[in-house]
Amino acid sequence: MSKSAATRPRPLSPHLFIYKPIPTMVMSIVHRITGASLYFGILLVAAWLLAAATSEAWFNTVSAIYGSWLGLLVLFGFTWSLVHHMLGGVRHFVMDLGLGLDKHFSTKVAALMPVVSIALTVLLWVVGFMARGA
Repeated sequence: MSKSAATRPRPLSPHLFIYKPIPTMVMSIVHRITGASLYFGILLVAAWLLAAATSEAWFNTVSAIYGSWLGLLVLFGFTWSLVHHMLGGVRHFVMDLGLGLDKHFSTKVAALMPVVSIALTVLLWVVGFMARGA
């Protein structure tokens, strides 16, 4: 007699630890993470707007928090998340048009995404500090 289905070992379902991480997979995961961080990061913008609408003292308090080294680090991360998520959206839009679907090309673009997003974020911050006069 053959073994019944209940005694045979069940096949493993594929999951992240079975697949070899490739740039396109990693960028897909990072795109989702940056989307979630933007969801929570918008609370920073809402707090700033609320402080601006409330009183000068409250606005100065929020500005002091955002101007501290920790606040600037969080805002830099929020900016990077915004830029990276935007670039990922543009990449997906181009792919939806049927362009850049070649395996090697899409892998190269995915591998360049962190470099370009960090460079654009630094550029934005440099321009921002120069415009502010700091």
